[in-house]
Amino acid sequence: MIDPLPQTTVDAVVQALLRVLPPDEVLTSKTDRMNRARVPAPFPVHRWGERVPDLVVLPRSSAGVAHAVKVANDFKIPIVPRDGGTGLTDGAMPERRGIVLDLKRLNEIHEIDLENRTATVGVGINMLKLNEVLSPYGLIYPDDPASYPCSLIGGRIGTSGWSLIGSRYGHSRDLVLSFEMVTPTGEIIFIGDGGGQKVSKSSSGFQLKHLFMGHQGTLGIATRATLKLHPKPEAEFSAFWAFSDFDTAYKTVGALARAGIATFGGAVLFDEWKVEYLRRDDEAYIPQPSSVRALVCAAAYGNEDETRAGGKRMMGIVHRLGGRYLGDEISQGDWAARHDRYATPLHGRTLNGQAALMGWHCEDAAINYTNLPAVRIAWHEIIERLRRKHDLFDDWGMFSYTSGNTGVDYLTEIDVGIWEQHLKEESWLAFVDAKREIAAVALAHGGSISACHGSCREGEVDLVPQELGGGYDVMLAIKKVMDPNNIMNPGKYGLDRAYA
Repeated sequence: MIDPLPQTTVDAVVQALLRVLPPDEVLTSKTDRMNRARVPAPFPVHRWGERVPDLVVLPRSSAGVAHAVKVANDFKIPIVPRDGGTGLTDGAMPERRGIVLDLKRLNEIHEIDLENRTATVGVGINMLKLNEVLSPYGLIYPDDPASYPCSLIGGRIGTSGWSLIGSRYGHSRDLVLSFEMVTPTGEIIFIGDGGGQKVSKSSSGFQLKHLFMGHQGTLGIATRATLKLHPKPEAEFSAFWAFSDFDTAYKTVGALARAGIATFGGAVLFDEWKVEYLRRDDEAYIPQPSSVRALVCAAAYGNEDETRAGGKRMMGIVHRLGGRYLGDEISQGDWAARHDRYATPLHGRTLNGQAALMGWHCEDAAINYTNLPAVRIAWHEIIERLRRKHDLFDDWGMFSYTSGNTGVDYLTEIDVGIWEQHLKEESWLAFVDAKREIAAVALAHGGSISACHGSCREGEVDLVPQELGGGYDVMLAIKKVMDPNNIMNPGKYGLDRAYA
């Protein structure tokens, strides 16, 4: 357990911050601090107090961010960036207390370049708001996570986020062209492909952009970003199909991904555990007959004529493989409500005959298409063993998303319901062991521990050195050089060992 900073130290830090920042950007109240210690992924409530920061900074500029980082470095205390706080791997959780740097006020749109189709924005803006501004220009920023209404650009950079329609437009790493970043010692630097703010491909020097995306705030803090825009699509095709068995649905998703349809936005496969969970939640899905054992959803975007042709081709593929179209109302309505999925786990549940307000954890991995069936069986067996030991957990099913138009690897998640209020140390540690097992299965089948969330949480983080091999030693070396005092989000990815 990490003790809070002595009050004398907190007072000294506050005074140093106030030399540059106005008082309304430095927060010390208990409410302000506790509200920024929580993340959506379940964690042991009995440990909540261990994660409350000593103070919070809400800067309005890159210079303000840089000053806060310099103060933290001078005092050698942790500083943790927090954007939307929607991440599922504790990236925004202050494991060592210190300062939480809340970036929501960096929400300006600095430029919309219609000719080059780019936008330069503060990282505190979210995609929904940005697209409302872009809409009159016929443009979109097509980064589309489940948390689309509430996640922020900065968090997407820090996690190298994954998009629901990435098969058509790419993911965060493809859509972010460049960004301004504050280093752990408080310098402001430019990161991009080469030196051009609006360049998407350069062979000048190391490709640093990808290094500084997905580091979960351990190497610095993005403050301003230039994004690639796309024409707003004329048409959207979305369809849900029902299947009587998982294997046929699995083959159908593979066929859709490999069909070469230019407008293909992505496809998702729901297994029988997921279908059963959706039946139990009438706010999440219109219940289907018990004969439905798997679902497939696909979407396409583009000009009206090409989207119509692509949709017709997809319908033909699914029909030949034995899928049943669920109709326009479910298909269009449910896909339009895809972002609501982020909130459905907060609903009440019935667990073992009791009403339970359950939290939700989705353990993600990148899995090759050919290994999905084996991973699915192994993961459900892990959760079943956990359920037998502790009746606080429930298997909410598994789904897999294409990550490109070939389907080489799939974002694959298993959802676990957790009655958080009743977690104790024993049941929490059992969950940590299950997460470690889930990660081990992904590695044993040639995958990656995480496709998008990151692998910072207890359990899976233990296997990161195994997954990355010698590359992990490079991570340790980079961390120590860039962050000599280990102030930037310490405790994540096991990088503390660089200072052992």
